[in-house]
Amino acid sequence: MDFDLAPPTGVGPLRIGMTRHAANTALDALRDLSAISESDRPGQHVFRPSGLMISIHCMRDMLEAIELGRPSSQTDRVLFQSVDVFALPAREVVRRIGEFTSIEEDPDDDASFIAPDLLLSFWRPFAADDEPEEEQGYFFNSVLLARPGYYGTPAQAAERLQQSS
Repeated sequence: MDFDLAPPTGVGPLRIGMTRHAANTALDALRDLSAISESDRPGQHVFRPSGLMISIHCMRDMLEAIELGRPSSQTDRVLFQSVDVFALPAREVVRRIGEFTSIEEDPDDDASFIAPDLLLSFWRPFAADDEPEEEQGYFFNSVLLARPGYYGTPAQAAERLQQSS
């Protein structure tokens, strides 16, 4: 199954801003009923048979962020503008996403990147850009899609929204 990242709207049936109840229902719909994982936590995250983890983050009864963790097989893919964010090397993902929008190293973690205009962040535990055998650092391990303001103060969010208008 393909999961298309559509910032700032959401992923699949998960929509930023939906109620916690609606988000729980949408998350539950993403489970594969033929292979339910013992690691699933209703209202928090599900693991699909591919190993893809889908997690929701709610605050004040509202879905604020959706995180997807790298699958162990290609039966599930996470895409942004046709870029497979988990199958390609991290540096290639950054290069290709940079063709659409600004993307920068996280100032607190040089192995992670943020596309602030898209409200997307890409994480890996460490950088191993020249070591394909070192999957944990060569590929991204997770991507987070969030609501406006998630990555900064309310004033910063308001300024970004004003600049994009």
